[in-house]
Formats: sequence, C-alpha cells, structure tokens
Amino acid sequence: MEIINITETKATPSIVLDIDSGTFEIKGCSRPENVREFFMPVINWFEGAIENADTIKDKYSNDSVLNFDFKLSYFNSASAKFILDILLYINQLHQKGINIKINWHYEEGDEDMRDVGEELAEMVDFEFRYNVMKE
Repeated sequence: MEIINITETKATPSIVLDIDSGTFEIKGCSRPENVREFFMPVINWFEGAIENADTIKDKYSNDSVLNFDFKLSYFNSASAKFILDILLYINQLHQKGINIKINWHYEEGDEDMRDVGEELAEMVDFEFRYNVMKE
C-alpha cells in the first residue's frame, strides 16, 4: 500500500500511515481551512486498507500489534468528525482480525484532551492507552 506522509503545519497535523514500517501517527494541531480536502487522502488510504485487510492481517495479527499514535494538541469540531471516521475505519480493521491498539497522547494537565479520547474510545471495540506527554 502507498505511504501517507503529510508534513505538519500551524493548522494541520502531521500524518504518517506506513504499513511496512509500522508507523501510524497523527500529531499536532488540526484546524485546516478545508478539512475535507485535507483528510480525504487519509480516508481514501483507509478505504484501501479495508480492501487489503488480509494483507495487513498477515502482518498484524496474534503477537504483532499495530500501534496507532494520536498526539493531538488541539482539533476543531470539523476535524473531530474525520478523527471519528478514522477510528471507525480502524475499528473495521480490528474486526477483520488485525491486532490494533490506540495510543492516545495528551499534554500534561490537558484533561479535556484525555476526556475526548475516552469519549472516542466508547465508540470502538479495541483498546485505548492513555499517555501523558511532558513538555
């Protein structure tokens, strides 16, 4: 599968989706001017991943874990919809037998971001781990 590697800007997070290296990360601030345009390559990638779930399953099943890191410092409500969509795609991959864990990172003292992670975790059926990022 193709690699998604989007560079972080002041308004958009970095996003890396790389099956071969096992790097899956969204990091930074998400408040893009055109949120749909920004996230569509990511949504398309996940649609392709669903279609190729058997290939991914061969790599990430049983003892091998696909760790997906969310390291968001802020995201607006428009981004929240796409983040939920991403989690629902990840949930579909999990349901196909791919061993997935979400690492939800939040800045020390930012209990709101932890709460958002907990709310999102209720919408999927795989494990979330919460990690405090120290500045």
